Amino acid sequence: MGQALGCIQVKQSTLAIGETFGEFDGVLEPGCHFVPWYCGKNMSGTLSLRVQQLDVRCETKTKDNVFVTVVASVQYQAIAEKASDAFYKLSNTESQIQAYVFDVIRASVPKLELDSVFEQKNEIAKAVEKELEKAMSRYGFEIVQTLIVDIEPDEHVKRAMNEINAASRLRVAANEKAEAEKVLQIKQAEGDAESKYLAGLGVARQRQAIVDGLRDSVLAFSSNVPGTTSQDVINMVLLTQYFDTMKEIGASSKSSSVFIPHGPGAVNNIASQIRDGLLQGQVTES
Repeated sequence: MGQALGCIQVKQSTLAIGETFGEFDGVLEPGCHFVPWYCGKNMSGTLSLRVQQLDVRCETKTKDNVFVTVVASVQYQAIAEKASDAFYKLSNTESQIQAYVFDVIRASVPKLELDSVFEQKNEIAKAVEKELEKAMSRYGFEIVQTLIVDIEPDEHVKRAMNEINAASRLRVAANEKAEAEKVLQIKQAEGDAESKYLAGLGVARQRQAIVDGLRDSVLAFSSNVPGTTSQDVINMVLLTQYFDTMKEIGASSKSSSVFIPHGPGAVNNIASQIRDGLLQGQVTES
């Protein structure tokens, strides 16, 4: 009914384009407007002033011949003062923006290696935004912000990068493990050296105590038994120790210790005993 009477309503954040007999007549702001259609006036269309977003996926190649897909997110909006340019000059705004994004990305990324693309994605975004701002302003649009939201290498390249990263981390872990084992071995060696040093001190003190005890025994025996020499006392002590040892061996039912003569002279003694045994055997048989 309102349109039949020539009344139209323009919503908030929207501009309407008015025409008279097909010619641009002005911009209608939000609110209610009287457009007498019977006088050749009409509303040709509307133009949104809201910020819009366009995601552009662009496949290109880096300097080191790696194919990547760069995803750029462009946020743009129409300029109210240039509403007629934004409405009439472009038939497909998104295709126009996409073409400029392709042009800038495919001109920037091939100059960089793959690692540099990840490091300089902000610079790439700024280059895209600068080119879009310069190109789209004459069509009545402003670029609010441009972001490089994702860089996707080829799946095989991504897998190889993960393997390289994993190998690097394993190498660091191996170095740390080797260093820890080295420290552990050094500490163990220091502990063994300290233990052997203390054991040596104990053995030295034990032998010193034995020597002191023997000396005291020899001196006491020599003073109490006239006519004995130090050699006599030592022989007696050795003989006493020999019998004590034999007693301990005999008292154990599971003893496996066997005393045999040793030293260069012992060979002759063993040979003499064998020869005497053989001679005694022959005499017995005869």
